[in-house]
Amino acid sequence: MDVPIAANVLGTLGAVCWSTQLLPQIVINYRRHNTTGLQSSMMMLWAWAGVPLGIYNIVEDFDIALKIQPQILTTLSLITWMQCYYYEKQWSIFRALGVTLPLATLMGGIEASFIIALRIARDRGREWPITLMAILSAVLLASGVLQHYLDIYRHRTVRGISFIFVGIDAMGDLTSLISILFQPKLDILGMVIYGTELALWIGVFIAGGFYNLTPWLRQKLKDSASARTSRRHGRTARESVNGIALHDLPSSTSVFRTTSGLDSAMRMRAQNAA
Repeated sequence: MDVPIAANVLGTLGAVCWSTQLLPQIVINYRRHNTTGLQSSMMMLWAWAGVPLGIYNIVEDFDIALKIQPQILTTLSLITWMQCYYYEKQWSIFRALGVTLPLATLMGGIEASFIIALRIARDRGREWPITLMAILSAVLLASGVLQHYLDIYRHRTVRGISFIFVGIDAMGDLTSLISILFQPKLDILGMVIYGTELALWIGVFIAGGFYNLTPWLRQKLKDSASARTSRRHGRTARESVNGIALHDLPSSTSVFRTTSGLDSAMRMRAQNAA
């Protein structure tokens, strides 16, 4: 289905989503001065995923938005990865930049070299190298998201990652996927790349609803019932979660309240009581 206008509009929307997907997470990390629950390995996998994805989209001559999109992914992923080491590993800003900038230069050089090489290979009738780039980008993107599945399995909660970030990223995958449908040639591999990550993010949403949202709703209903009972007896209701007053819990800019945040609140309350 060749609809250039639709392909460009949807591709641009996908690029915009991927341009802003990590920005909320970067801001959240900055405000809370930690990256608890955010996997540095995920960010590095995504940074590298942008290299074969950029090669594939450029060699396949997708619209300009989809060509730029992987470069944005790599850049923002490297910034977030640098935050993980700056806040959690206590790297100095100079050490973080000293590692990240050469790495970004290396990735750019590899991508440019492979674009030239794969175009030459295609002119000679060899298609397997470009297919390999598509498979590699899909595997790296999926592996990055799967890091959170491991974290969810271990802690039985979704922690450290913003639902806003997940939603924007999933929207970017969806619009990019639809954009491919309107390209002059239907690209199955391109659909697999974006479709795989989209499916995995939907799974994270489901896990967030099960482990985070459902218990929160149950607690709110329980607190509401307790408040009504207390009013009947002329007492002031006290809202609590596991013995901790909700107003004593530290405010969080993250969509998910992390396990570590709850532990910190308990320690602070114990110290104040002492």
